[in-house]
Amino acid sequence: MQVSRSGLKLHLSQHYGDGTPGSHVYIRGTGIAALAKELNEKKYRFAKPGADDPNPTLTDPFGNVLRFDDESNHK
Repeated sequence: MQVSRSGLKLHLSQHYGDGTPGSHVYIRGTGIAALAKELNEKKYRFAKPGADDPNPTLTDPFGNVLRFDDESNHK
């Protein structure tokens, strides 16, 4: 399975050996604060990034972590 947004493609798998619970994925892009705001407004159960965090983190029920880094914070 794949999820895509603004040119980013994240491939998801539950096949043995593809990853382990507790894996971390680092995603760098722009507009991260707007994405965090959008996710918070949808009130998803597991997608609740810190509203004031410039580099929000999402953790799924299996302990996998998506860490976002907004490129505009590095200029």
